[in-house]
Amino acid sequence: MGGVIVLPFEEWTARRDAHAADVDALLRDHLERRRRGQRHPVEDFLFEYYSHRPGQLRRWHPGASVVLAGARPEDFPGHHRVEGGVALDLDAFLARRGDTLRWVRDLLAATATRPAQLGCFGLHEWAMVYRSDEVRHTTWPLRLGPERTNAVVEERGVRCSHFDAFRFFTEPARPLNVLQPRRETQTQLEQPGCLHATMDLYKWAYKLTPLTPSELVLDCFRLARDVRELDMRASPYDFSALGYVPVPIETPEGRAEYVAAQRTFAERGTALRSRLLAVCARALTDEPASA
Repeated sequence: MGGVIVLPFEEWTARRDAHAADVDALLRDHLERRRRGQRHPVEDFLFEYYSHRPGQLRRWHPGASVVLAGARPEDFPGHHRVEGGVALDLDAFLARRGDTLRWVRDLLAATATRPAQLGCFGLHEWAMVYRSDEVRHTTWPLRLGPERTNAVVEERGVRCSHFDAFRFFTEPARPLNVLQPRRETQTQLEQPGCLHATMDLYKWAYKLTPLTPSELVLDCFRLARDVRELDMRASPYDFSALGYVPVPIETPEGRAEYVAAQRTFAERGTALRSRLLAVCARALTDEPASA
């Protein structure tokens, strides 16, 4: 590992409190809706599909090679006492999570080597309702209606490289996809233009907690939240009543708007992917860093 940083008590508690305040501001509306029992088809996704709970996102961890002066190990799971304070027990983390860490490192590194593919136009969401009477958001209408939605899928085709999107396709939609992703081929297929691969940076960040600094986890959450909004604006559902202006990917103008946003998200994702790879590389000092 590289050099150790010692954070004085006043410094790390200020960072901890600032992180909690940032999370509180981001999640205020979500938590208020949850208290009222009110569902939200766009924002709830990040806590339904992903397993990281609001309280876990709020908990601050400094990452590896950081000593927290004046801290107690019982306040930081996975940490132990060292000279000068408390720090992550990296050996124990690697013993428990080393295989996961290497798998995530390899996936992120492989994704980073590929050019961003920007021709899917978000049709993965359309393929999830194609020729089916069952839809995920049952209380929200299809913007074009069932028949026109089906026709758009057939006219445009589907170019989805992400297994965790593809596995939700309807059976009739699967043969229309140019790829047939499987879990076993995930490392070979993921590419940085994919909205779901970009959202999943949040998943990989929190799955490596407490190795991943909480500020990085939160940056990945912010990106995932922004991507989710585009994903639903470009979906076949009509969420305009919630203030989401549709991105009509069935039109040339809508597709151009989608690609522009997708490119921006891919650029943001590239920066965060590099930061996550650096976290992995620092922990796995005996293995070559990738990307």
